[in-house]
Amino acid sequence: MELDFERCYRAVDSRDQRFDGWFYTGVTSTGIYCRPSCPAMTPKRQNVRFFPSAAAAQGAGLRACRRCRPDAAPGSPQWDVRADVVGRAMRLIADGVVDREGVPGLAARLGYTERHLHRMLRTEMGAGPLALARAQRAQTARTLIETTDLGLAEVAFAAGFGSVRQFNDTVREVYGVPPSELRAARRRPAPGGAGTITLRLAYRPPLHARALLDFLALRALPGMEEVRDGTYRRGLRLPHGTGEVALTPADGHVSATLRLTDMRDLAPAVARCRRLLDLDADPAAVDQTLAADPALAPVVAGEPGIRLPRSVDGFEMAVRAIVGQQVSVTSARTTLTRLLTHT
Repeated sequence: MELDFERCYRAVDSRDQRFDGWFYTGVTSTGIYCRPSCPAMTPKRQNVRFFPSAAAAQGAGLRACRRCRPDAAPGSPQWDVRADVVGRAMRLIADGVVDREGVPGLAARLGYTERHLHRMLRTEMGAGPLALARAQRAQTARTLIETTDLGLAEVAFAAGFGSVRQFNDTVREVYGVPPSELRAARRRPAPGGAGTITLRLAYRPPLHARALLDFLALRALPGMEEVRDGTYRRGLRLPHGTGEVALTPADGHVSATLRLTDMRDLAPAVARCRRLLDLDADPAAVDQTLAADPALAPVVAGEPGIRLPRSVDGFEMAVRAIVGQQVSVTSARTTLTRLLTHT
């Protein structure tokens, strides 16, 4: 992927949050990479490089800025909606396929050779599948270090690393400090018991939280999900076990409380929750396009930030689509509730 230097630099100079996740800013004079909206002083042009992914920046020898936390930025909306090979690969990597099945498993799912898949990802993302998965493991490790009381060895294997040494080396390389220093600087984890993690899911504003929760409440299936007191709760079926999540929209983020039977499912759970709430969308761009239609402009102005809720499970989405194809939402909900009762 080619990035326009002037356009990217203008976004960095104005600290435009809309571009967070679209690209990453590498500062060669300091050896760090940031999100475009980083509050630090704007670097000089001659000291700046732009990267399409955090993995590409890490591959260039840069470490993550500890001030703006670029690894916690919303994902690029491109990979959230594109149906081509690279878009599908990015979604599968986010779901942890490389950690579970390796690059051969990812390539087999996509129907391409490992070599050709690596070439496509390098062209678009500046990094291959292993580097992209490594960047995600580093982010998962930081989350576990800072939000749980798990021992560092447990964190290493829960984040998908093959050894404690690999975990230590990666965290030091990506964040510039050893895991023990990240643990020492953390906030105390929120109470909730073993297997419970509370974290923030970033999004690009605006977010029409009421419309999102109303949509989910209308389709909620008793015993599996519910919306109550501004929070959406549901059960999850994950690669290594089951889990539960409570999602509460807040100012600038969605608070997610996850209760997992296996900590290795953290990255897939986060990816699926983000997709469920459409958190990687660019609502400003969507609203601008829709507002160009005179018939839609007043509605868009009155209800900005509408998202397109999805699902945490592909099979579940397929069943919902089939059942609801020719009946009302209420009838489909009744039918699906009966199916749940008899399974």
